[in-house]
Amino acid sequence: MEFTKDQIERYARHIILKDVGGAGQAKLLGARVLVVGAGGLGSPVIMYLAAAGVGTIGVIDDDEVSLSNLQRQILHTTDRVGMAKTESAGLVTAALNPDVNLVTHPYRLDVTNIMDILDGYDIVADGSDNFSTRFLINDACHLAGKTLVSAALSQFDGQISTFKSHLGAEHSCYRCIYPQAPPQGMVPSCAEAGILGALAGTLGSLQAVEIMKEILDIGESLSGSLLIYDALHATWRKVKVRRDPACTLCG
Repeated sequence: MEFTKDQIERYARHIILKDVGGAGQAKLLGARVLVVGAGGLGSPVIMYLAAAGVGTIGVIDDDEVSLSNLQRQILHTTDRVGMAKTESAGLVTAALNPDVNLVTHPYRLDVTNIMDILDGYDIVADGSDNFSTRFLINDACHLAGKTLVSAALSQFDGQISTFKSHLGAEHSCYRCIYPQAPPQGMVPSCAEAGILGALAGTLGSLQAVEIMKEILDIGESLSGSLLIYDALHATWRKVKVRRDPACTLCG
């Protein structure tokens, strides 16, 4: 594709990268990514994908901005308290990059709509905050043949992985790590246990990096690995995740 003068200037630091270049930037502009949740993880994902020129970004969230969100959800501002998070995301992306088409889905993701929504996207970023939604997204991505980049947070810890179980036996899915949700109350929510705000930025930014790597087909994918971050001790641990032959979805 031919870039405009403004696009050449905007994406100059991508275009001069050996592993990206003009061809890679064209891939980004043609990519379609669905972000589930415009919260702590979704905020940096949406902002960095928009800045990178990912052409179509879908955002699904049925929540409104609240004051307690602002400690970590950098997409939103004080004057938007009470506004739909998808609308707030639209204001930010429009101001940041006019090349980006932000598609808003201001409702809850569930079993009745997920397959229709996924049909319009290539890659899914899971920034949800509950196990039932995570299992739903994982299962739907496997069945629909979509790449899933998933991150999770808890107090001072985070983890991230990429799931491409639809591509064959060398790739695992989320259920290979977590066959079922833990008992009710065993894993407290952020509202119950608290969370270090900047942790969301760390994992969400890394999520955006892994999404761009998948779009560009560069580097080493996190598929088959789980990356775990301990903020208090400033340590990263990478563990192998093999497909579970007994997995109820992909085994």
